[in-house]
Amino acid sequence: MRDKGETDASPRYISAHEVAERAGVSRSAVSRTFTHGASVSEATREKVLRAAEELGYQVNDLARGLLANRSQLVGMIASDPETPFRSLQISTLSRLLVESGRVPVLITTDGTAAGQASHANLLRYRAQATIVLSGMPSRAFIELAQRNGQPLIAIGRNEEGPDHIRVNNALAAATAVQVFAARGMSRIGMVTSAVGSPNLLEREQAYVEAARNAGLEVFVERAERTDYEGGSLAASLLLSPARRVEGVFCVNDLMALGLMDYARNMLGLRIPDDLSVIGFDDIPEANWGAYRLTTFQQSAEKQAREILRILDQRLDNPASPPIISQLDVPLIMRDTVRAMKIDRTHSAG
Repeated sequence: MRDKGETDASPRYISAHEVAERAGVSRSAVSRTFTHGASVSEATREKVLRAAEELGYQVNDLARGLLANRSQLVGMIASDPETPFRSLQISTLSRLLVESGRVPVLITTDGTAAGQASHANLLRYRAQATIVLSGMPSRAFIELAQRNGQPLIAIGRNEEGPDHIRVNNALAAATAVQVFAARGMSRIGMVTSAVGSPNLLEREQAYVEAARNAGLEVFVERAERTDYEGGSLAASLLLSPARRVEGVFCVNDLMALGLMDYARNMLGLRIPDDLSVIGFDDIPEANWGAYRLTTFQQSAEKQAREILRILDQRLDNPASPPIISQLDVPLIMRDTVRAMKIDRTHSAG
């Protein structure tokens, strides 16, 4: 027996039965009131809603979802959630999921056993779908979700089976080479990492191929991680005086910012006079006055809206073939690529 004044530490939730008693209706009438499209008289609906408001009742959507073998939960699997583009990606998608009446659940992936177990929880709670926002989660998780029949949308990956949203990495990489070649550069570089995600590998392969096809000498340096420090480290390896690199394409903006700061502060290079730099993502920091980075714009808003479009299409047609969507990434020209030289011999005429 508890002493006077002692309270039960466990939370107490108002039940649908209590709402029914307060409203003077049946338990099933309460259920129908909170079920979209169910038949209930207007008078009964008003009594139930009034009682629910007085008691502070909230529908247990999780329990409903389990009974229906599907909830309104939508899982988001992501690595490096603290990085600028991933943070923007998560916040934008979360907002649109909430606006559509869904409940976003973020699970970060780190490759550990605990991380894999957290992924499996999405299946146990009958999540409506899972969206994989990075190339880090293992193929084993992708296969587990598919075996359980859960809709799966993968961003920037290449497994067979899930619905996919990809960016046009090949076109972006080839465009970067064209920009450098049009400015008379013959020795260009690329900064990437050893992460080895499909997006990074596609950008590297397309860039190297386009450079060689254009007759340019190309150098590639990889850091351990695809972040600011990785960009700085790769710059220390790439920008040796012997190589005389004139233009660098970085696989993301964070690496580009690290490379720029190292080039200017440690090597005394002027950007863009001595070195032109192109990034990828167009994070907010890319437009800061200290950088004004020329970069390929990966729109988190467009990507999130495409995710919801594909999700709705998949739920409407569960047995349809995998949906493959490709988004363009336009080049945003700012101040880190030198201007093209004007041929004054021809222009004077």
